Amino acid sequence: MKRDLEKTRAALIEAAEKLMGQCDDPNEVTSRAITKEAGVNLAMINYCFGSREELLFEVFTMLQQKALELDPTFAGVFKSGLPPKEMLAEIHFHSMKLMLEYFNYCSALTKHILINRKIGDKRSSAEFIKMHFGGRKTDGECQLIAFELSGLHELAVLRHREIKEICGIDLKNDDELRKYVYDNVNRMLGD
Repeated sequence: MKRDLEKTRAALIEAAEKLMGQCDDPNEVTSRAITKEAGVNLAMINYCFGSREELLFEVFTMLQQKALELDPTFAGVFKSGLPPKEMLAEIHFHSMKLMLEYFNYCSALTKHILINRKIGDKRSSAEFIKMHFGGRKTDGECQLIAFELSGLHELAVLRHREIKEICGIDLKNDDELRKYVYDNVNRMLGD
């Protein structure tokens, strides 16, 4: 039974990844489309993952891990010895770059993540913020700053076309994206 469940999970992940990679609009990748591609019952998405969004988040997390393994500059940030504030900015820069590269996933997930992510989530960048402030801010204040910074950047990715059109900032351009991220980090953490 457990092996069957793992096979079903793997089939759902593979189907979701394939469909999201092929679609023009992430809304096309419905639960029905995923389960049809995977050859499993519709109820299995909720049984295995809780929701379509959680399944897509699982796939995005796997893609993020692959990107870390394939992009030595992103992986190197964690070993760089940069000051915490600069490391935070570089992590957000690379994360946003990845989100823009996999925009269909992010478009399908951002609302879910913003509404359901818990402040203090283990994937939060609050630890770098705590290190930066060195005890001058409470744990709760650092968690809130991390939540606000992540939320701002996730929304910016989602609306990157409007930001380019109205503000003249092309977030798909590495130099402009890096400047945008560093400006936000400096604003929230102080220069």
